[in-house]
Amino acid sequence: MLHLASRSPRRAELLTRLGLEFGVLDLDVPEQRDPAEPPEDYVRRVAREKSGAGLLQVMAVRDAVVLGADTEVVLGDEVFGKPRGAADAAAMLRRLSGQTHQVISAVSLVSASREVQAVSVSEVTFATLGDEDIERYLASGEWEGKAGAYAIQGLAATFITHLAGSYSGVMGLPLFETARLFREFGMDVGQAHVAADQVG
Repeated sequence: MLHLASRSPRRAELLTRLGLEFGVLDLDVPEQRDPAEPPEDYVRRVAREKSGAGLLQVMAVRDAVVLGADTEVVLGDEVFGKPRGAADAAAMLRRLSGQTHQVISAVSLVSASREVQAVSVSEVTFATLGDEDIERYLASGEWEGKAGAYAIQGLAATFITHLAGSYSGVMGLPLFETARLFREFGMDVGQAHVAADQVG
């Protein structure tokens, strides 16, 4: 049985598109980057730790497979995690304003006998944001619990002048890469939303 090691409703929604049944695991995995750790290595590690922690919860389940994922917004060498409050969110949005940043999404799929991992890196360019733009977005509440203080599938779509990469990866679960991992595990996945997900 497949288990999603994430409480994110966005990841659950995206995983549903692949046509697989799954359960959701409630985990609390620390997300702390070592100052010397490259951003992509950090994202890969956290995804792997989530899937590993999830597997420990379901080891008694026969043929258990666990999917863990992590998504971070990166500007230069700085990783923008989830904002601590509205002031922190505003500071992040001001830093991203008028800039091109990366969104790194790593996916880790594990069972008792094997482990595979994939990573998606997308380039997202923001328009220059005014104070009113930021205040309006903060008032929407969409920024809460979102890496980089924004959700591409919501009002922040109006900030984005260009996206090169995976739309679903920026949302939190890159479908193309995830589907490929499932196929490596011999699991059948749907095709409907996968091919059209990559944009440039």
